[in-house]
Amino acid sequence: MAPPAAMEETAPTINLLSNINDGNNAASQISRVTIVGSGNWGSVAAKLIASNTLKLASFHDEVRMWVFEETLPTGQKLTEVINQTNENVKYLPGIKLGKNVVADPDLDNAVRDANMLVFVTPHQFMEGICKRLVGKLKEDVVAISLIKGMEVKMDGPHMISTLISEQLRVNCCVLMGANIANEIAVEKFSEATVGYRENREVAKKWVRLFSTPYFVVTPVQDVEGVELCGTLKNVVALAAGFVDGLEMGNNTKAAIMRIGLREMRAFSKLLFSSVKDSTFFESCGVADLITTCLGGRNRRVADAFAKNGGKRSFDELEAEMLQGQKLQGVSTAREVYEVLRHRGWLELFPLFATVHEISAGRLPPSAIVEYSEHKPNCSLVEGSAQYF
Repeated sequence: MAPPAAMEETAPTINLLSNINDGNNAASQISRVTIVGSGNWGSVAAKLIASNTLKLASFHDEVRMWVFEETLPTGQKLTEVINQTNENVKYLPGIKLGKNVVADPDLDNAVRDANMLVFVTPHQFMEGICKRLVGKLKEDVVAISLIKGMEVKMDGPHMISTLISEQLRVNCCVLMGANIANEIAVEKFSEATVGYRENREVAKKWVRLFSTPYFVVTPVQDVEGVELCGTLKNVVALAAGFVDGLEMGNNTKAAIMRIGLREMRAFSKLLFSSVKDSTFFESCGVADLITTCLGGRNRRVADAFAKNGGKRSFDELEAEMLQGQKLQGVSTAREVYEVLRHRGWLELFPLFATVHEISAGRLPPSAIVEYSEHKPNCSLVEGSAQYF
């Protein structure tokens, strides 16, 4: 899908940023960008960002990308191949990242000169990464998280953006949306949402860094809402995959998606009263839910899990089907379940609870449509009596 010509000329996100100085900036004002992570989505992010840093005077041309070093079947190091071929041959084969992308296997070195950090790794690795970076960042660093997931601790759930903000003492925005990485890599039109707290100028800078004619980014003042949409939709995508694997049909899948969106909204507002209803109609909300339930990796692996009657574990299927990429839905479903159980909310969220029970092998995949006898009661959420 090509964007209309008018959109290319007057994209609202670009107009929004017209007050950012991007001409004769002093060297001290030039931002250096490092991407922490180099999987499928991280590599696509590198491609988007690298195309813009070459064009915009307020950004240093070079984009560093921290790569968890791997040895390829050829015996070569992944970082060496990326730097030689300008291509992540393992996680995004066939796509040129931009000659200004430099792969670096040394995390400390990769972030040393950066004042804009883009985090895009599996969420379960983030706490360890943050601990490694404490005290090693420049004072003016800002961050953005493209990570979908949460950490659950004794005192409750912690969003990844909060983890980054608190441990590294930086401003952390989030970017989520209907973004299947391989489609963006070949420049098919897509949208995304940047969630920010108070500093709109920082949000504008992130929008400018990511926006292209085929990737339109919109800022929204709702970090938790944007991030929870990106996190929770993977749980619903597992449910959609179970439905597909059991060949239950499109009507059932549509029902699961609607119920899933309802539970996403209710759960988000129970955790954070600041979450805005309007966020669920941004790219990070209903659009991301739809595209993930139709074509995401969580849906695909859950489909295979259901086809095998739950007899092959998600770990086994992940290793076989994703070639080193990580599922987020299964671990997120477990984390959400822990929150629900701890707070006595299990009966309020039957779809979320059932997805975890199936993923953990305690229920068969067919149970995805058997939970409906338990009617969700979300009266705890003010104004949630009426749903979409």
